Amino acid sequence: MLLDTFVFESAGGREYNEDAAGIRPVPGGALCVLCDGLGGHRFGDLASKRALESLTAAPPPAPEDDAAAWLTERLERANADILALQKEKRSVMKSTAVALLLRGRKAAWAHVGDSRLYYFHGGELISVTEDHSVAYRKFKAGEIRRGEIATDPDQSSLLRALGNAERHQCALGETEEPLEPGDAFLLCSDGVWEYLPDGEALLDLLKADSARAWAELMLERVLSRVGPGNDNLSLITVTVQGETDEA
Repeated sequence: MLLDTFVFESAGGREYNEDAAGIRPVPGGALCVLCDGLGGHRFGDLASKRALESLTAAPPPAPEDDAAAWLTERLERANADILALQKEKRSVMKSTAVALLLRGRKAAWAHVGDSRLYYFHGGELISVTEDHSVAYRKFKAGEIRRGEIATDPDQSSLLRALGNAERHQCALGETEEPLEPGDAFLLCSDGVWEYLPDGEALLDLLKADSARAWAELMLERVLSRVGPGNDNLSLITVTVQGETDEA
């Protein structure tokens, strides 16, 4: 598939950026990765960068490789790399991660923590990853509404993260139907989704003519709502443009 992509990172109102995001071409598509170093720990920026490097520097999957198995293996490797970095720096450091693997007309994803992936298909929001957080668990239990996750006192209390020997297992997802022109994906850290209702992300997608334009419309909303000292902001937008000549 022909893909249009855009990556945005900003320290926001913080002194330094603990987010890390990037895209790597793979045969038949691309690997998109976004990581958010946990702000409550030292060297969060190192943790997110190490996770990003671990995922994007690995040899790409072969055409016959199972996407879910490959993503799981790479996130396990990223977790091991951060644990090794903890020993090197003698400090606890952790990171979230969300990875999207696009190959041909298929997509698969994996995530750990509360960095999110949104999948849009046929003009509708089809899927959103489920945060590994106490606040999201409250939502699933019916204790709070979905729109209250961002402001819940437990929003930053994560149940899984890379850099944790016990609780780092990823959750997996994949497209059920072949990708079509107009389909899109959004990967973002909590510094973005906390200020961006799901419906607005879809509305901006329908108005945009490129991955960059879509990102700029969403960022305009987010930046109008954040306060002083706001969190780091990072996102990746991907829109499907059509099939390659070889498809």
